[in-house]
Amino acid sequence: MISRMCNGVPPRTMALLGALLAAFLAAPWVANDYLLTVLIFILYLAYTGQAWNIMMGFAGQFSLGHAIYVGLGAYVAALLFTRFGIGPWIGLLAAIAVAAACGAIIGFLAFRFNVAGVYFAILTIAFAEFARLGFDHLDVVNASAGLFLPVAQYAHNDLWRLRGDPTMFYYVILAATVAAFILCRMLLHSRMGYFWLAIREDEQAARAAGIDTFRYKMYAVMISAAVTSFGGVFYAFFYNNLFPEQVFNISNSVEIILGPVIGGIGTLFGPILGAFVLTGLAESLNSVLAAFGLDLPGAKQVFYGVCLLLVVVALPEGVWPPLARRFGLKRGVQ
Repeated sequence: MISRMCNGVPPRTMALLGALLAAFLAAPWVANDYLLTVLIFILYLAYTGQAWNIMMGFAGQFSLGHAIYVGLGAYVAALLFTRFGIGPWIGLLAAIAVAAACGAIIGFLAFRFNVAGVYFAILTIAFAEFARLGFDHLDVVNASAGLFLPVAQYAHNDLWRLRGDPTMFYYVILAATVAAFILCRMLLHSRMGYFWLAIREDEQAARAAGIDTFRYKMYAVMISAAVTSFGGVFYAFFYNNLFPEQVFNISNSVEIILGPVIGGIGTLFGPILGAFVLTGLAESLNSVLAAFGLDLPGAKQVFYGVCLLLVVVALPEGVWPPLARRFGLKRGVQ
C-alpha cells in the first residue's frame, strides 16, 4: 500500500509530506494546553473537510447539511457507550452503518428524482434540520436536556474507551486525518474516482460515455457520510456532551465546508490548509478582541464570511492550487 501511495508523487512533495507529519507528531511536546486544543480543532475540521470533499470535490454533489452525519455518528456511539457500555470503536461500526444508511436515503431521493445543484443542497439542509428537531424531542437521548458522557480522572490514557488527556485525543485525530488523506488519494486515483471527476465535470457526457451516474453518486454520498461519522464519534468523546441544537446546527455544516472551499475544493491538501488558515485567523481575531476587552456577538461568523468573500474574489480555486503551482507540488497530490 505504501508503494502504491508513493507512486507518481514527486520527491519534493514526499519531503513536504514527511516534514508536515514530523511537525504534527512533535507538536504536543512544545504546545501548551490552549494551542493543543486549537490544533485538535484544526485537525477535526481538516478530517471532516476531507470527508465532505469526497462528495463535493470529487463527485460534484453540493451538501450543506453534513452536520447530520457528524450528529448521527456522535449520538449513536455515545448512546451505546452510556446505556450499554459499548466502547467507541465498536460503536463506530454502528455509527458508520447509520450514517451511510442516512446518506443512501438522501442520495436515493435526490438522484432518483433528479434533484441536483442548489436543490440537492436544500434537501441536505432539510434532513439536518429534521434530525435536529427529532433529536430535540427524543427521550432516549435526553432530548434538549443533552446527552452527557461519564468523565473520570484516569491515571493513564485508555485508548480503547477514548478516555484520557488532550494529547491522546490529538494523536487520535491526527491519525484519522492522515488516514482520510490516504483514503482520499486512493479514491481519487481509482477507477471510481475518475468516474466521479467525469460526473463532476459533465454528468450528461459521463452518462453518454456509459457511466452509471446514479450508482457512483450513491457511492460518493455513502462513503462521505460513513467517513464523516467518525468525526462525530470523536466529537462526542472529546467534548463529553451532546445537544441537538449544537451538533446538528447548520453552522457546523458551514464550518465543515469552509476549509475545503478556502483551501481548494477537489484537492487533497486544500481541506487541511483551509482548516489551518481559517481557524488560525479566527483564533487571532478572538485574541485581538479579548486584548481590547471587546465582546462582539457574531464576530466569528462575519469573519468567516469576509474570508470566504476574499477567497472567492481573489482566489476562486482556493489557496492551495496557486501555492502548489508556485512551488511545483501539484503533480501527484492534486
